[in-house]
Amino acid sequence: MNRRDFLRTCAGGAVCAPLAGQAHEPRPNIIFIMADDLGYGDLGCYGQKTLRTPNIDRLAAEGVRCTDVYSGSTVCAPSRCALMTGLHMGHATVRGNRNPEVPLRPGDVTVAEVLKQAGYKTAMFGKWGVGGPVTLGRPNVQGFDEFLGYLSQWHAHEHFPAHLWQNEVELFLGPNRSGGGEIFSQDLFTERALEFLDAHSEQPFFLYLPYAVPHANNELGNRTGDGMEVPDYGEYGENDWPTPEKGFARQVQYLDRDVGRILAKLEELKLDRNTVIFLTSDNGPHQEGGHRVDFFDSNGVLRGYKRDLYEGGIRVPMIVRWPGKIEAGSTSAEPWAFWDVLPTCADLAGVPAPEGIDGLSFVPALTGKPQQGHDYLYWEFHERRFAQAVRQGKWKAVRLNPGEPIELYDLDADLSETRNVAAEHPAIVERMAAIMESARTESPYFPVKKS
Repeated sequence: MNRRDFLRTCAGGAVCAPLAGQAHEPRPNIIFIMADDLGYGDLGCYGQKTLRTPNIDRLAAEGVRCTDVYSGSTVCAPSRCALMTGLHMGHATVRGNRNPEVPLRPGDVTVAEVLKQAGYKTAMFGKWGVGGPVTLGRPNVQGFDEFLGYLSQWHAHEHFPAHLWQNEVELFLGPNRSGGGEIFSQDLFTERALEFLDAHSEQPFFLYLPYAVPHANNELGNRTGDGMEVPDYGEYGENDWPTPEKGFARQVQYLDRDVGRILAKLEELKLDRNTVIFLTSDNGPHQEGGHRVDFFDSNGVLRGYKRDLYEGGIRVPMIVRWPGKIEAGSTSAEPWAFWDVLPTCADLAGVPAPEGIDGLSFVPALTGKPQQGHDYLYWEFHERRFAQAVRQGKWKAVRLNPGEPIELYDLDADLSETRNVAAEHPAIVERMAAIMESARTESPYFPVKKS
């Protein structure tokens, strides 16, 4: 059964009924919150010492903090493609940040489509990045009942945009069009999310919040040296920090504030115990718009940052809260990645995932049960070169260019990837090279190239 056949069968009611043994339980609501360029070390519950994130820390204290979860890619668009479609970078449609952007194809099935066919109300407020206004990759074509946000990842650099897209129509933001900078998109997305929760509290829902913070406005940063747009600096205004760092800190604070607002709304509507909340980041921390990764130690002990296939570029925070089902204050070191989100959400909804995807459901691991793991995790990166990475157990392999030697790291002994042990383990290097060859199919949009 191909992926479009899957949806047609669901529409006929034969597949997307709840799985046996789950029909008697109310299906949980699902909220997926994703920050943009938030580092592994930017949250208090992951070791951050300067930035305060009390609401996100509360989420971790009431759920599970995952230590070994990976983004789909080391940059925005491909990471979102993996998240939506359950396909890793060796098979995904979108494998890089290309201009013009590559959209999702008609044959791609998204997590929103699977959940919509299962009877969920679906909404997305924030940054899409995998399909523009004249493509079949638009959110409303890809399973979302409601959408407000940026279609293009480049447009999402503007935190005070002159317009956004509301479903299929441009929504012009008058004060911002005149240069006033009065409407902060983060505020708008959260207000719409709260309205959505009020309106749809009586049926299962999937709410996807891919926020644009704390991404820089790169274009503004290139012109002025400060691309960290915020309405104000709040409590950080008096700090003796470079201005972009005040802006970065404030953007993280806005993210944390809005997590608190979502939690409060769920409690008000008495939905908190039957709602699964995920919180993560689309890739590692950025060094753009005047912000420096080392200022707040955004990648913690990890090597690299956004655009790297070392751990700092792809290992991301992941917190999952589901009261009564996930042990509060627990930690999970089970390795999984964004392509596991689709089957995990399908499992939560009690329906099967499409065949032919790369992901697995990680509901067992999240709820403290035995978990079938991946044989390996695979990435490739197509910006200025063709780089590849594989994680298999404790071993991590990185190749920066076709034909170059493979680097090998023992993550158990060397999480910071400081000691290349490839020469000591030739058999493992050979195995990793074979995975790099077999884990991928050629892409017409992202050909292999050497820098």
